[in-house]
Amino acid sequence: MKKNIIKSLALTGTALLTLSFAGQSFAASATFTDLGNIKAKDKIVSLQDKGLINGVGGDRFAPNAPITAAQGIQMVVKALDLNLDLIRFIKEPKATDYYAHAKNDAWYSDTLIIAANNGMDLPSDLNPNKVWDREEFTHQLIIAMEKHSNLPMIKIIPVEIADVDKFTNGYDGSIQRALVLNIAELDAKGNFNPKQKVTRAEAAVMIYNALEYIKAHPAPAGDAS
Repeated sequence: MKKNIIKSLALTGTALLTLSFAGQSFAASATFTDLGNIKAKDKIVSLQDKGLINGVGGDRFAPNAPITAAQGIQMVVKALDLNLDLIRFIKEPKATDYYAHAKNDAWYSDTLIIAANNGMDLPSDLNPNKVWDREEFTHQLIIAMEKHSNLPMIKIIPVEIADVDKFTNGYDGSIQRALVLNIAELDAKGNFNPKQKVTRAEAAVMIYNALEYIKAHPAPAGDAS
């Protein structure tokens, strides 16, 4: 009897999270009207049409606004279709179980739970409202992409980066892979600008490029993973 109760609670908690997260995706269907002459407009529209990105309310995407950690995590989670389908809980999970500075009633709470249970490289003292810079978003996207996509192993020939000395220790590898795979790019002077705030449009472009790379490099036939 006790096992049945635990199982029921686990399934109920998972179902609620799935419905809540899906509801956010469904609500963000209005066509974005603030893209104007944004260079990445076509890529952003393509992601929206597939239900992979959300706006910031109504029909606005705010392409030039800096992206917060919560928004960046949501982009990665949705784009890579991370979920809780194979996970069972003995009690309903809360965002604060994983991230002390999160709020359990915030719009991002389910996203953080999904991210935490899918091995995203996020610190326990994560501040969901912190503005992410280019290196942080790029690192998180590449790590999640490699963990959840069975990509072929390739030999990386390091790209020469003018401002590599500004990287946070441990991020250089993932950024190098992002550049080699054409998911991210350097500026005209060969700088990555790791500490520069990443805009929502820039993040969307990297998401789009990552998905294109995954699509072009499917898992080998018969691979169980």
